[in-house]
Amino acid sequence: MSELGHVLVLAGGLSYEREVSLRSGRVVSEVLRAAGVDVETRDADASLVPAILADPPDAVFVTLHGGAGEDGAIRSVLELLDVPYVGADPDACRVAYDKPTAKAVVRSVGLHTPASVALPKETFHDLGASIVLGRIVERLGLPLFVKPARGGSALGTSMVRTAEELPAAMVGCFAYGDTALIERYVEGVEVAVSVVDLGDGPVALPAVEIVPDEGVYDYAARYTAGHTEFFAPARLSPEAAEACARTAVTAHTALGLRDISRTDLIVDASGTPHFLEVNVAPGMTETSLLPMAAEAAGRDLGELCAALLRIAAARA
Repeated sequence: MSELGHVLVLAGGLSYEREVSLRSGRVVSEVLRAAGVDVETRDADASLVPAILADPPDAVFVTLHGGAGEDGAIRSVLELLDVPYVGADPDACRVAYDKPTAKAVVRSVGLHTPASVALPKETFHDLGASIVLGRIVERLGLPLFVKPARGGSALGTSMVRTAEELPAAMVGCFAYGDTALIERYVEGVEVAVSVVDLGDGPVALPAVEIVPDEGVYDYAARYTAGHTEFFAPARLSPEAAEACARTAVTAHTALGLRDISRTDLIVDASGTPHFLEVNVAPGMTETSLLPMAAEAAGRDLGELCAALLRIAAARA
């Protein structure tokens, strides 16, 4: 039996990623119970604060994705309530959650990241969409990847192979956020590298290689069993695997993250990793990448989550 007392798993919320968050919360709750931890699962709604005040948990595991789950807002509330939680603090979340800002930070410490342009919806409309998009294609080339500057689960994300596809991709992106990140597409192997810190500094788990059936790791490919093939560990050379691990740990450190993160990368033909984005509340569903990485490392997911909760509780 764990020495942890009562812990809370937060799942749900009101973002576009609510259903994924509920699945993550269910998995984390189940593996923690299997590890002997007394777990309560709650949604991030009006009942949350009164419940915490009435029965403060020893620590909270946040499995909220998108919105308040990763932009620091819910963590700010937890800090107001003096409740410790697993993961990065609000300031680090705000930096990491905004993809253009995160790319600027990791570029400043020498990591590779695809050339890109961040374009707010107002600029897209006010300055003449066709002229601006034409210049983007001239500057970045084709193909391109378009995605919301904030958010996850590949919602609003599109691959753009021709200039004619770009306007529709922008409109689809703006349905999920007010700023679009248009990024030069890098050909290579897509991998995700999870990082955990159990008290001795951040350590990368084995990279997980992602091979979607349709060629694009979109929402359906992420959360529908059988739509994507995964390899854990990734089929990389030892040198490329080590480079990916260094990149993920460097990004985790440079962005001021804590306890747990997942960095998404493209590894080009030369074995060089290119940073795409980082997740401060990695998915924990049946098809998510951090649980696969933990299994590849020989770690029990429940014990790993319990260890992270103990570290968080010790910060109280």
